[in-house]
Amino acid sequence: MAGGAAVQGSAARGAGAQGPAAQGFAAQGSGAQGAAAEPAKPGSAAPAGSGAGVAAAGGGGATATPVTAAAAGGAHAGAAASAGPAGAGAGAGAGSGGPVGGGPAGGFDASAWQARQALIQQQRARAAAPAAWAVRIRPVEAAPIRTATLIAALVAGLAAALLLGDGMGPGLLVAVLPAIAAAYFAARAAGRKARPWTVVWAVGCVALLVVPALRDSAWPATLAILSAVSLASLALHGVRTWPGVLFSPFGFVDSAVNGVGWAWTGLRSRSGGLGRDRWLPVAKAAAVALGLLVVFGTLFASADAAFADLLGDLTPEVSVGDGPVRILLFVLGAVLALAAARTTAAPLRWDRLRIAPGRARSRLEWALPLVVLNLLFAGFNAVQLAVLFGGYDKVLKSTGHRSYAEYAQQGFWQLLWATLLTLVVIALALRWAPRGGAGDRRFVRAVLGTLCALTLVVVASALRRMDFYVDAYGLTRLRVSVAAMELWLGLVLVLIMAAGVFGARWLPRAVAGSAAAAVLAFGLLSPDGMVAERNVTRFQQDAKIDLAYFQSLSADAAPALDRLPEPQRSCALRGINDELAEAGDVPWYAMSLGEYRARKILRERPLKASYEDCSRLGTFGSRVEP
Repeated sequence: MAGGAAVQGSAARGAGAQGPAAQGFAAQGSGAQGAAAEPAKPGSAAPAGSGAGVAAAGGGGATATPVTAAAAGGAHAGAAASAGPAGAGAGAGAGSGGPVGGGPAGGFDASAWQARQALIQQQRARAAAPAAWAVRIRPVEAAPIRTATLIAALVAGLAAALLLGDGMGPGLLVAVLPAIAAAYFAARAAGRKARPWTVVWAVGCVALLVVPALRDSAWPATLAILSAVSLASLALHGVRTWPGVLFSPFGFVDSAVNGVGWAWTGLRSRSGGLGRDRWLPVAKAAAVALGLLVVFGTLFASADAAFADLLGDLTPEVSVGDGPVRILLFVLGAVLALAAARTTAAPLRWDRLRIAPGRARSRLEWALPLVVLNLLFAGFNAVQLAVLFGGYDKVLKSTGHRSYAEYAQQGFWQLLWATLLTLVVIALALRWAPRGGAGDRRFVRAVLGTLCALTLVVVASALRRMDFYVDAYGLTRLRVSVAAMELWLGLVLVLIMAAGVFGARWLPRAVAGSAAAAVLAFGLLSPDGMVAERNVTRFQQDAKIDLAYFQSLSADAAPALDRLPEPQRSCALRGINDELAEAGDVPWYAMSLGEYRARKILRERPLKASYEDCSRLGTFGSRVEP
């Protein structure tokens, strides 16, 4: 206690010797530490809190506790005061840290520290905040999920578990219908109405899902399913711009995550009001209905063999070993149905994304490369027209090719890439096109329209080369695919030219619709059937056939291959026959129309040629496409 009093007294004497300046520092230090100290009067003893304030405002007190800082500052000031007037000045300087607002190099600036902390907090807030584009596309709050939507999602999961475990076929379309119903109920709850383009996308989605029910070939069916997902995203989001068309399928990922939480919230809100008097009658009715179906279905099946066969074909077969797969399919079906419904209730607003146009160039800077490219295209097309009207012999002699097919093979792929790159050039040219007024717009249309027209001639030349190639070597999956791709690219060029005349507002949806229509036509035409039909016709004309290639075709090719004479027919169908035999019995919901036809053909007219006969004809040999 005596030591503390001495320190306090010396601090008071130091404060009194320093005068008004010291009083100001005492008040400032007291405020910095949060203490309520009164200003010291001249000649009077400063409070103990003043000493603490001097120490805090001075130097080196940042890491000390308030009590320690007060004691140290008071003792230092007392020692300086006992040294005389000069010491009093030194004590004031040491205790206060110098003039207000500008201490020495080792001093503490409270205002600068507070500003630094505020800046750090702002930087952290900006880093944690979502990006500006994510805020723009954020959906509105979804309305509470309806009971009808929950039931439809549950039915979709059950349908997927029961109908998709044995493969894709008509069961896929049946399993998707409850998901469509769930999306419809969610749209009604959100107050959304169907627009003409929405109806077009929905009808196109259902039409594309018919392809797996018709075709046994996996690759057109896969393209159809992917295109159906894209059209479904367009219908559910209601987009109309390029960002919307390109990014809307990714909205299903967000909706799949949020849809589960959305459904869980709806279930929890209903759990409190779902009493026994509400669910018990429903459970009783379902149990009675199931019992009646089992009893009378068993009686009718035992009474008539035909009805038993029909009932067995219609009823899905579920075994214990298939349990994990069925459970997984149930979860996937329910989650996808909830994702579709959640997307309809609160879609991401992809159309709010804006792609900033590039810096407009001058006419000369922009047009010079394109004019040179147009001249190059014009020269190439002139040569193609000259060759088309009788210059083949001269071209073959000058290039060293032995046949038209070899000449066509060399250039088709290059022309396909030229068409694709032309679309890229057009997109970049529109980004940096001059935009000074109506004259610039007419100029851009003229240059790019000429490029599109010349590219259409390139497309025609590529297709003509492919025709020569097929005549010489036959049709294959790859050749029919790339020819279809080239045709669609030509259609896109026509749409771009139309957009230059009538405006480009409708162009993104038109391109998306044309792609879906091309995939639908590709699947309905049956590419494997086309390949088999073309090669059978070629065999009838020149007796050339590649039986080894037919072993990789799907059941869709069976009707055309059935036209071949023996033993070529049996050897051509051997691959399809072995594949169907390995698959065994397939239920109706997993069997496509192509597989049904092939099974019927092979059942009515079994294979006759032996393995040795087919081996002699080259059926099992490897084949390398020229």
